[in-house]
Amino acid sequence: MCHVPLSDPQFFRFLIHIDETLAADAQAAGCPCGGVLHRANYPRKPRGCPRALRVEYSTRLSFCCSQCRRRTTVPSVRFLGRRVWLGWAVVLGSTRPAERNPAASALCAALSIPWRTLARWRRWWREDFVQTSLWQVLGARFLPPVAAARLPAVLLERVPGPGHAPLRRLLLLLTPLTVTAPKGR
Repeated sequence: MCHVPLSDPQFFRFLIHIDETLAADAQAAGCPCGGVLHRANYPRKPRGCPRALRVEYSTRLSFCCSQCRRRTTVPSVRFLGRRVWLGWAVVLGSTRPAERNPAASALCAALSIPWRTLARWRRWWREDFVQTSLWQVLGARFLPPVAAARLPAVLLERVPGPGHAPLRRLLLLLTPLTVTAPKGR
């Protein structure tokens, strides 16, 4: 299983780099109306962020069209939708019941994640996540099929790569869930 040491700033800086790349691609594509996208980042107060990187993690990358004024919030590997906890914390905190796993217990203690929050995350993976169109597509890729009761731990096990690579790849796979579908486009 992949664990992120809170003292590894390279992992967190790499997530920033990925988000900046996704934002640059969105800005280059422009607005569907043909307008130019200008930076319109908005503040975040994320939990699960190392102190040294709080400034870099304090904004969510977003744009506003120069013509129609529509906001374009780009997908993110750092933020999992509107959750206040960073995506990596939601994934790793949900992997196994922390009360039975020393590594998960250490992570939850280091981040001060309440047990109720962990239970809510695990329920989201088992009940809500499996209903998303993203999971309908992703779930079909795995043979043998992935057991919903083991999400997200089984995804980390099935995504290949050394070190933090499985977590980075999983966060990239989850990026469609980090933005809401635009209305009226």
